[in-house]
Amino acid sequence: MLLDARTPAGLDAALPAAADCLRAGGLIGLPTETVYGLGADAENPAAVAAIFAAKGRPADHPLIVHVADGDAGAHALTHFASAVPAFAQALARAFWPGPLTLILPRCEGVAHAAAGGQGSIGLRCPAHPVALALLRLLAQGPQPLWGIAAPSANRFGRVSPTSAAHVRSELGDSLLVLDGGDCQRGIESTIVDCTRGQPVLLRPGPITRAQLRAACGQRVLLPAEAAARALQHAAPRASGTLASHYAPRARVVLMDAAALEGALQTSALPPRVGLYLRTAPLQTLARAWPKPLLARMPRSAPAAARSLFATLRRLDDAGVDAIWVEAVPDGLAWDGVRDRLQRAAA
Repeated sequence: MLLDARTPAGLDAALPAAADCLRAGGLIGLPTETVYGLGADAENPAAVAAIFAAKGRPADHPLIVHVADGDAGAHALTHFASAVPAFAQALARAFWPGPLTLILPRCEGVAHAAAGGQGSIGLRCPAHPVALALLRLLAQGPQPLWGIAAPSANRFGRVSPTSAAHVRSELGDSLLVLDGGDCQRGIESTIVDCTRGQPVLLRPGPITRAQLRAACGQRVLLPAEAAARALQHAAPRASGTLASHYAPRARVVLMDAAALEGALQTSALPPRVGLYLRTAPLQTLARAWPKPLLARMPRSAPAAARSLFATLRRLDDAGVDAIWVEAVPDGLAWDGVRDRLQRAAA
């Protein structure tokens, strides 16, 4: 069932139904500024199990718990996390609501299933007005619901949804979906591990390492650097960090511009291939091929992130056997897009 929450009147009408569904142990599709999530009460083990079943996701693969902003969010933070180091507090102040997930030590006895059974938990305050309005509503009343566990609303390992239509095509018409329009960021949140005494970047995203460092005043390590330093604890598992992830049905092949130019000037192009290109000369070469399915990648990193998953879905839905993608530029701004493409091609 699709509920249009794109207008104030639509949102007011949709929120009670979504809140009632969550309180009753049901699942909903909800928009965030990154991608659409498949949400359930983070402290209802049966509801969390239903998320894993709907996605076909391993039960030990942790979910991110979404919390409200303001006073309700501050309460939720202390409800789920047993400790919040100073650098994590600085990151939350700088980027919440927003596309940043913090991995924190989990309070004993809360959200065990959502955390995949581990002693840490991923928390995020989303910046989408529909998600925030729902979280604020759930935090009210004598029996508040403090968090929504919400991985991306797609089958496990597949391309993440950035519209309500994507969610319905993945999970069917019976799921209650709040339609909040297309997602503005388009790739999942940056994930920072805050359990080892120093921030460690587990998943690149819309917020770069440079921005993280400027906000918390500390160098943000990569996982290999943290392992080399043997920081306090072993790395926690986190969403979206498997080598193969975000993959369409068609095989994704990454090539730099030179390799693509060589392929386009020979007979190497498969009969059914989608091309996702940034460079104008490559686009000109591609048009010389009979019926290539050509998509143009935006020149800026934020615009490319916003359209990435929708483009992969469109090419995949066209029935191509392979998707050739031009490698993105070097630089921190492109880390999130580069990470998703590398995992899609793994």
